[in-house]
Amino acid sequence: MTGWPDRRFLDLTGAAVPIVQAPMAGASGVELAVAAMRGGAVGSLPCAMLTPIQVIVQAAEVRADADGPLNLNFFCHRLGPAPDDTAWREVLKPFYALEGVEPGSPPPLRRPFDAAMAEAVEAVRPEIVSFHFGLPSPDLIERVLATGAAIVGNATTPAEVRWLAEAEVDAIVLQGAEAGGHAGWFLGRHQPTPLADLLQVAVDVPTIAAGGIVDAADMAAALSAGASAVQLGTAYLASPESNASAPHRALLGTATETVFTNLFSGGVARGLRNRLIDAIGPINPTAPPFPYASAALAPLRAKAEADGRGDYSPLWAGTGAARVQPEPAETLTCRLAAETLARLETA
Repeated sequence: MTGWPDRRFLDLTGAAVPIVQAPMAGASGVELAVAAMRGGAVGSLPCAMLTPIQVIVQAAEVRADADGPLNLNFFCHRLGPAPDDTAWREVLKPFYALEGVEPGSPPPLRRPFDAAMAEAVEAVRPEIVSFHFGLPSPDLIERVLATGAAIVGNATTPAEVRWLAEAEVDAIVLQGAEAGGHAGWFLGRHQPTPLADLLQVAVDVPTIAAGGIVDAADMAAALSAGASAVQLGTAYLASPESNASAPHRALLGTATETVFTNLFSGGVARGLRNRLIDAIGPINPTAPPFPYASAALAPLRAKAEADGRGDYSPLWAGTGAARVQPEPAETLTCRLAAETLARLETA
């Protein structure tokens, strides 16, 4: 065999290598997207915590410094009324006393994709628009399609893979249970499904494997199993271009366990264990639903981060975190692509 086993993703996006730099709110931004794109990958901007103007500005900054396909990523969660978080604040009360802080005003919430963000997409005209937690309404999908962007959905179960294929998205991220960050489930309840199982679901659109992929052996295995591309998040966290905090970086490449937790946003997400998780457990039933749990945590997180601690911060990472080492993102992208291709060609 010569070349990549399935070129559909490359043909769809114009990327030079079958790698998508994962959109990681808080840990990725313009610099990481630029570096990944310079290595031939798809660069991604996480937009769920940005304003429409910020989306337009950041996209322009990326395009001023790099050529190649750009992905704008949005959330499609249903934002209900703010719940009563009294019980959650009671759980956190000992930590308020310990840190000498009081509950304050909540930070800005992650917003679902709406008409204002559709206007931003129309202004930017990115090559790719990807969605987490399902898809937006049909009228918003039509507006995105009219820009010429490829639409990428995110699936965490076989049922979600098939649902997205029937919705006629252009590609599907297969987010295995090994993946760091928020599990983008949207059908039924959260059912952690290994990436290997998701790769066995037969669909006609290109798939992008995500979860625990940090080296060439992982990439080659996913591509050989039928994926058209891979999405790398944790592998980029230790890069100098990422926005990961010093406490976050300090745990990468160590034996620190990653677990599913709902403490930091109310949504189930995989991250590295820290003081809060160790103290009250990774899952707490009093945590308000996504994205409201973060409000009561805000003063604790701010105090600890000001002291250089990640005790109350989300330290998202996948199961491959122990194998991650610092490397410039462009170099990492080029190296992984070359090593993976060499493995595939000798298989």
